[in-house]
Amino acid sequence: MSSIEYRQERLLSIGDVVAATGLGEATLRAWERRYGFPEPERVPSGHRRYPAEEVERILRVVAERERGIALPVAIERARLTPAPVPSLFAQLRERRPDLQPMTVRKKHLTPLARAIEEESAARAERALLIGAFQRERFYRRSEARWRQLSAGAECAFVFADFAKPRRPRGAPAELPISRDHPISREWALICEAPEHGACMIAWEPPGRSAPSDREREFELLLSVEPAAVREAAEAATALAAPLVPTVAERARNYLEQLPPPRAESQLRLSTAITARLLSSLRDA
Repeated sequence: MSSIEYRQERLLSIGDVVAATGLGEATLRAWERRYGFPEPERVPSGHRRYPAEEVERILRVVAERERGIALPVAIERARLTPAPVPSLFAQLRERRPDLQPMTVRKKHLTPLARAIEEESAARAERALLIGAFQRERFYRRSEARWRQLSAGAECAFVFADFAKPRRPRGAPAELPISRDHPISREWALICEAPEHGACMIAWEPPGRSAPSDREREFELLLSVEPAAVREAAEAATALAAPLVPTVAERARNYLEQLPPPRAESQLRLSTAITARLLSSLRDA
């Protein structure tokens, strides 16, 4: 594969951008005609293709519009400001286009996350555990659980809108993110260990209303495939690096030395997570 073909393979279609931003195709085309934004590339077939950083600029415009900023001003700001570090969802979506997002309500994501957490704890392996909770208050509700999970982990850290970085004793490191950071819209759980790995990356599109917190909708990427889990873990570690370098370095060293799990181990993991999830739904 040539370098040009490789780059084209990693670009996103307009359908991918619609799924990632919540904007319609008509809106994207209208912005392009009127403001020259976004700026897609054209492949030989004539179809539009978008790099991940362009998606991040679109999301920045959406966030500015939600704050009441006029569209032309929001677009100009997005052009002049360097694109932020891509979100976990955007990076995994770009690198693994075979992972198709599913729309899932929060009330169903909660038992899924718990099933993955419980299966990880049951295997008693020295894992790398990473979480993204959007808001500190969401993490505090699960802090006792995550303290237990991190007790047997090789490295554990969580993202939320904490006031400052912290490394509390017997708990995951707390990494602060601002509310305009792309990851502030995400709920993520990544677990990678010597004999198993799983990740769920859920992104909450802007502008969607819900009658209650439990009914909030997320776009979910879910995988136990070793390559996808490693992509997610490396992306999260890169996001952690400027916040708490020592924690990111420990996670990076762990990943470099970790052999990929065997296929039969991942099959057993998938079956076990499914069984735990179905059991929790039965008891709900």
